Amino acid sequence: MKAGHAEVRTFFLDRDGTLNAKPPDGRYIGHPAELILLPGAAEAVRELNAAGRRVVLVTNQRGVARGLMTGADVAAVHARLAALLREHDAFLDAVYVCPHEVGECGCRKPLPGLLTAAMRDFRDIDPADSVMIGDTESDVMAGKAAGTLTVLLQGPGKPPANTVADMVATDLRAAVGLLLTSSKSGCVSKGGFV
Repeated sequence: MKAGHAEVRTFFLDRDGTLNAKPPDGRYIGHPAELILLPGAAEAVRELNAAGRRVVLVTNQRGVARGLMTGADVAAVHARLAALLREHDAFLDAVYVCPHEVGECGCRKPLPGLLTAAMRDFRDIDPADSVMIGDTESDVMAGKAAGTLTVLLQGPGKPPANTVADMVATDLRAAVGLLLTSSKSGCVSKGGFV
């Protein structure tokens, strides 16, 4: 964790590949039935909720810009996500979506616009005690640009990638477990793999 800070208070989470199964390249989750939670993801969010941490979803959904789905489709998928999380007594505090094509905005990750929008809406979010967790380097770059700690999720059995992330973890539950435990002890090791 960044020097001088002992507790991560805000968790920015990517969606596809972090909370739910990622569709194949070039495909998008445009219907609620297509959204399948990853093992342990709901439990990780529940742990964050129980610990009093803010959980903010930040997701690129350029399928909207490409005409493959509508904003209403994305909202329906997020309603399904919220329902699945509720089944595990878990919830998201906020959801931020970039529906734009590459190069059309300042909110599409790896740019930090989704995170900075949340920071404007929730004035008590401090990037110094926040983390961005996702499964791609663009998630990591967005977190870095916003000034947060970063965690790259790589899946079980994979060696740490060449990444600028502060930490690498196998999945969301491992990342949350490490960050909550480290927050209690006052330290998070840079470059760790869990």
